Amino acid sequence: MISVEIDVQSPRVVHFSEENNEEGMRNLLDLVEELREKATVKVAAYQQRVSRYYNKRVHPRPLREGDLVLRNSAIADPTATRGKLAPSWEGPYKVKRVFRPRTFKLQTLGGREIPRAWNAEHLRKYYQ
Repeated sequence: MISVEIDVQSPRVVHFSEENNEEGMRNLLDLVEELREKATVKVAAYQQRVSRYYNKRVHPRPLREGDLVLRNSAIADPTATRGKLAPSWEGPYKVKRVFRPRTFKLQTLGGREIPRAWNAEHLRKYYQ
């Protein structure tokens, strides 16, 4: 009880009874599973709304063979020897081959093949 409730009795203190409190707690325990299920349904509905809102504004731009791309230089140089003032993207490179929908083999504009495959997450389309 807080000090104010000692002088001025609040309705919570006036109407408190031990028997009703125990009964109310048992009722709440019976409803816990139902409340959890309702919360799960609400979370799923919210996630679905957020997903629909986000996907409405996403315009996929798939990369094809022959497209020019820039690659993330931090991924290309994992030792980070270039310093923090170096450019974040390097290139342009040409998409030589598409392995899977988001995996690509690159080559330089001179025709030299880049040794490993690249994920679309680390590439950005280059516009001239």
